Amino acid sequence: MKRLVIVTVILAGCAAVCTGRYNSRASQLKIIQLSEPRLTGPVSLEQALAKRRSVRRFSSQELNFVQIGQLAWAGQGITEKKAGFRTAPSAGAIYPIKLYFATPDGIFVYEPDNHSLNEVLNGDIRSGLAVAALKQSMVATAPCDIVIAGSAKKLAVEYGNKAKRYMLLEAGHIAQNILLQAVSLELSSVPVGAFDINQVRKICKLPMTLEPLYIICVGYPAGQPTTESNEKKRTGKPDTGKTKRAVLIIASENFRDEELFETRGALAEAGVETVVASTKRGLIRGMLGGRAEATVLLKDVFVNDYDAIIFVGGSGAKQYFNNRVALNIARQAEQQGKVLAAICIAPAILANAGVLDGVRATSFSSERVRLKKVGAVYTGSAVERDGLIITASGPRAARQFGEIIVETITNNDL
Repeated sequence: MKRLVIVTVILAGCAAVCTGRYNSRASQLKIIQLSEPRLTGPVSLEQALAKRRSVRRFSSQELNFVQIGQLAWAGQGITEKKAGFRTAPSAGAIYPIKLYFATPDGIFVYEPDNHSLNEVLNGDIRSGLAVAALKQSMVATAPCDIVIAGSAKKLAVEYGNKAKRYMLLEAGHIAQNILLQAVSLELSSVPVGAFDINQVRKICKLPMTLEPLYIICVGYPAGQPTTESNEKKRTGKPDTGKTKRAVLIIASENFRDEELFETRGALAEAGVETVVASTKRGLIRGMLGGRAEATVLLKDVFVNDYDAIIFVGGSGAKQYFNNRVALNIARQAEQQGKVLAAICIAPAILANAGVLDGVRATSFSSERVRLKKVGAVYTGSAVERDGLIITASGPRAARQFGEIIVETITNNDL
């Protein structure tokens, strides 16, 4: 079965509902909403086991948050939402382990419930962490150090004096998951067990209830050229293989969080692979404080490489209303028979691109007149589909929006 990939263009600006404020104090803390994890990959379990080696010399190439999110999910990701079961077994399903990720941008703790990274400390702590790890240089040079920390006290209520043993066993399960996931991502890794516990706890700002148990260094091996598949992961640009693709294009700030994350989640659950594009690369803040990483520049979005173009709303979307590149992307998508979607105020981009004449469409109410003016048949529905053009009214319709996009791409799969 072919994997579907969607191009989602995220825009900002939806008046009332789409311009809601978030707590200014909470916004000081970065929350990075990670891409939905992949459930299939190019490497079999047997191949990963055979290829796994400890590598201690890394190149300077950084990992992106798609890769880091996959590593986080492999270690502690939720695999059964109703019961909360995770990728690694835990005594009594108590889950006493936390994963911390030290990168050049800072240190982040993984939150499995939301599949997100919460910033703990801004700044690069890897050199200090290397000192705490008995001056092992790979801790300072690896682009990502994963600190596995656990709480025996959390287990002691149920298991008494066996708590420490069970915690260590669980840390081992998690570490092996991460090491094998690194192989699947064509990355190298090495586990580090020798370090000063108190120094690591202090450097990583761990609470006293957590004990650092293991450090796993992950990155690209030194001296190895970037492969085509690694370039795909790093830049988000499509290759010429079998995989269908789509890009999520967001505004340079203030996209609407639900319209990105819920739409993207619906796509991922259906096996749709997504990348995020904007007018700048790197972390971009949503209106509600969420963070998304844009890996593709808007000018580098080539419609022919993708199966769907999706414009998602939020208070920053107006930057694309008259943006020549964005309008051309919408026109090309319509001309090339691609799925073209927009939510909240983003349908205004489709209107300004001239692709809604005679098309049933909806949007946030502030754009109703604009859509009618260009000849759209405005319905005011939560979600509207007319052929390969899909529009939606706002955040509450995001999930349905994503599901209809999946259905349309599947039916358009020639």
